[in-house]
Amino acid sequence: MARHIAIAGNIGAGKTTLTNLLAKHYDWEVHLEDMDDNPYISDFYEDMQRWSFNLQVYFLNTRWQRIQEIRNGKKTVIQDRTIYEDANIFAPNLHSMGLMSTRDFENYSRLYENIKEQIQAPDLLIYLRAGIPKLVDQIQMRGRDYEDAIRLDYLKRLNERYEAWISDYKLGPLLIFNVDDMNFQDNPEDLAKIINQVESTINGLF
Repeated sequence: MARHIAIAGNIGAGKTTLTNLLAKHYDWEVHLEDMDDNPYISDFYEDMQRWSFNLQVYFLNTRWQRIQEIRNGKKTVIQDRTIYEDANIFAPNLHSMGLMSTRDFENYSRLYENIKEQIQAPDLLIYLRAGIPKLVDQIQMRGRDYEDAIRLDYLKRLNERYEAWISDYKLGPLLIFNVDDMNFQDNPEDLAKIINQVESTINGLF
């Protein structure tokens, strides 16, 4: 069975960067969250209440499709963000902030529960823990226009939900990296620390 490694973390935590670095190091196939082709993302950040349900269903559908492709394939795949983050963090957060109606949230949740019965968890989950200043710095550095509208309270709420979710995660092996004081993109030593832990974990798995 194909190996499935997934990287989780808040917006701006460095998921895509680490995904690409690990894929290059191990010669893994990359599955990235393709924001540029997302038909809802710009509208969502302009009017979250109007587009939240559409966006979350789009993510749910595309990630479900990706999981099927990974499990049916023969290559080891590293994936940027998981289906669990949508259902446990983003959708509940939108609902609690009044940006998704209870009717839509319940409909979404039922759809997710049906899908969850048919999917397999990643063989290894890597969680990137980052504070708000780090997230803001990295969001500003990448300069995506649609992210200019992200509010600090939105990031803070997401971080709180990430911590609650990861503290209760029991679906498989988990590695947590505190990235506030790391620069794995430009500092080979920081990347080596991550690779060493990933190495020891996957050697025990496969």
